Amino acid sequence: MAPLAVTHYTATSALGRGRAAHLAALQAGKSGLRANDFGPLKAGAPLPTWIGRVDGLEAAPLPEALAEWECRNNRLAWLALNQDGLFEAAKAAGERHGATRVAVVVGTSTASIGETEDAYADLTDDGQLQPQMRRPKIHTPHSLGNFVQVATGLTGPCITVATACSSSAKVFAQAARLIEAGIVDAALVGGVDTLCGSVLYGFNALGLVSKNPCMPFDARRDGLSLGEAGGFALLERAGVGDAASLHLLGYGESSDAHHMSAPHPEGLGAQLTMRDALARAGVAAADVGYLNLHGTSTPANDSVEAKAVKTLFPGSLHASSTKGWTGHTLGAAGIVESTIALLALQHGFLPGTLNSDQPDPECGPQIRFASQSKPIGYAMNNSFGFGGNNCSLLFGVVP
Repeated sequence: MAPLAVTHYTATSALGRGRAAHLAALQAGKSGLRANDFGPLKAGAPLPTWIGRVDGLEAAPLPEALAEWECRNNRLAWLALNQDGLFEAAKAAGERHGATRVAVVVGTSTASIGETEDAYADLTDDGQLQPQMRRPKIHTPHSLGNFVQVATGLTGPCITVATACSSSAKVFAQAARLIEAGIVDAALVGGVDTLCGSVLYGFNALGLVSKNPCMPFDARRDGLSLGEAGGFALLERAGVGDAASLHLLGYGESSDAHHMSAPHPEGLGAQLTMRDALARAGVAAADVGYLNLHGTSTPANDSVEAKAVKTLFPGSLHASSTKGWTGHTLGAAGIVESTIALLALQHGFLPGTLNSDQPDPECGPQIRFASQSKPIGYAMNNSFGFGGNNCSLLFGVVP
C-alpha cells in the first residue's frame, strides 16, 4: 500500500490527556489503574476490581452548542479531540481538502450505552423515558461518529466500526481503503469507549475480570482490568499537510471465527493479521523494533498471542502489553495503543509490561517486562476482538 502520513495523533486515558501525559507516565512506570470506584453498585458496593478511569470526566460537560449530544462517551470524545492540536488540525484538513473529502471513521464497542442504561434505570411511573433522555441520536451505536462529524464540521463519509476490541485499530484499515479508492483525500480516525455497567458486569459474567491489577503475560495472570479512553489521528496522503515523518505503512485483518469470545488456540488469526500487515508494508519481521501486544492478561489470550509472536518474530523483538498502565479500553484500545506505538517511534522509548515480573514459560523471549530506550524504525500494534476479529497495524518513520 502507499504510505499514509499520520499528521496528528492524540489519546486521553487514565494516564492523562494528550501525548505528553502518556509518554511521561510510561517513562515513569506510573499506572493509571485504581481500585474500582465506578458504579453501578451491586449489594451496595462497586464490583471488586481495578479500573482505568479518566479523571475529571464528570466535570467536563459538552459546550452548550453540543449539549444535545451530552453523554459520558461523547464527553470523552470531546476531551480527546481537544488535545495536541488535533481539533484544529481536523478543521484545517477540512479547509485544505474540502469538508466533503475528509472521512470520519471511528471505532467503539459500547458507544453511549451508559446513557441508555441510565435512561432505563430512571423510567417514569408509566414506564416511559424521562424527557431529558428522549434523544434518539444518543441511543445508537452511531452516536460517536455523528457527534464527531457535527463537532468538527467534516462532512465526508461517516463510518462506525464496531468489532469489539479491534474496533479503533480497524478504522485505520478502513480509512486507508477509502483514500486508496479516491473516495476521500484524508480521514479523521479514532475511537472512544467509556466505562458502564454493561462493560463491567458483562466481562465479569464471562469470568474475565481480575480482582487485582492486571498482569499481562505473567505466570500468575488471572484476568483483565477494564478502562476507558478516547483518541484520534489524522491520516493524509504522504506529502500532503504537515511534513510528518510518521506513517501508516501496512495493516492486516482476519476473522478466525473460532469461538464467540475465545481466540483460536494456535493463534492462526493473530498470525495471519501480523503477516498481512508486514506484507502490505513490504517490511521484514526482523526489522520491527517494537510490538504493542493486545495482551489483556487473561490466561488464554496472552498465551495464544505469545505463541503467534514467537512463530513470526526473532527473539530480539521488544514486545509488550501496556494494559497495566491504561486497563483494557475495549473499542478504544486500538487508537490508544497505536498512540503508544507512535510515541515509541518518535521518542525511542519502548515500554515494558507493567505489574508483571514472573515470566510464563509458554511465552517467548519477545515478551519484555522491562522498558528500554532504543531508536527504532518500525512499530506494530495488535488489537484482537471477540469472535477472532483481529487487526494489526504497522507504523514507520519515513524521511
